[in-house]
Amino acid sequence: MADIVNLRQFKKRKAKDAKEQSAAENRIVFGRTKTEKQFDRNVSRRTELFLDGNRLETDVPPGKDKP
Repeated sequence: MADIVNLRQFKKRKAKDAKEQSAAENRIVFGRTKTEKQFDRNVSRRTELFLDGNRLETDVPPGKDKP
C-alpha cells in the first residue's frame, strides 16, 4: 500500500528545496567576502595607476610638440 502524502506539504517542500538549490548556486557565484572584493578593487586601482604612470605616449594632438 502506498504512503499517504499531503499535497500542500509536498508542494511547499519542493519549493523550499528549489529555493535552497538556487541559493547554493548563488553562494558559489556571488559568495565573496567584503575583504576579497576590496582587495580586488585595490589591485585593480594600483595596476591602473602603474600603467598610467608608465605610459610612453601622452595625449598630444598631432603637429604639437611636447613642452
